[in-house]
Amino acid sequence: MSEAAPAPTAELPPLTPGTLYLVATPIGNLEDITLRALRVLRECDVVAAEDTRHSARLLQHYGIRKPLISCFKFNEARRSEAILERLARGEKVALVTDAGSPGISDPGERVVRAARAAGYRVEAVPGPCALVAALTVSGLPTDEFHFVGFLPHKSGARRKRLEALGGVPGTLVLYESPFRIQRLLEELAEVCPEREVVLARELTKKFEEVLRGRPAELLERARQRPLKGEFVVLVSGPAHPACPSPEDSVA
Repeated sequence: MSEAAPAPTAELPPLTPGTLYLVATPIGNLEDITLRALRVLRECDVVAAEDTRHSARLLQHYGIRKPLISCFKFNEARRSEAILERLARGEKVALVTDAGSPGISDPGERVVRAARAAGYRVEAVPGPCALVAALTVSGLPTDEFHFVGFLPHKSGARRKRLEALGGVPGTLVLYESPFRIQRLLEELAEVCPEREVVLARELTKKFEEVLRGRPAELLERARQRPLKGEFVVLVSGPAHPACPSPEDSVA
């Protein structure tokens, strides 16, 4: 008896002309990209990228050849006009950033706002996101969290922001660079010394590491061994009385 032929694969719908596709890309491990994301990148007309050189390497890795245009923090407003012109011609535009989901502490928000205001379709192609990856492995409560992205660079403004966030319920999630992580831990040790803090660095990469402890404990580790890579920092909620609320903060 001969084997039954495999069931035919349903034909996937084509991309919609005049649509802006927000394509999530790997945050480290190149395998962390969805089949749909790869199809959109293959079938779109142009890729708007935060760093065209970085995205070119990703496309090359998957054997995809597409024209690339830059769309980064300092040209996003101007580039939005060019993208709208392409959408008006019926082009399918894929927007990507260096890592993760466009618009999450990365360029994309202005382009999306402009495209929607002009009446064009915007479609998310979900995938990797550093804040979600870190939150799920942190061991901290995930039922309620508050994402603040990057804090102000200046110490005084950053300290005030942390104090203002002292009474926010749920887990606090923020991004930080390796150049400011030690200073951030010093400020957390002063503002909320008894909170539990999780440092998730180099997520999905070879040297991925998740460190957990009180701010002072993590600060001591950072002083003994410099911590490299981009960080997702998570801080437990305001359950401990030693953590000041906004009313207790010093102006």
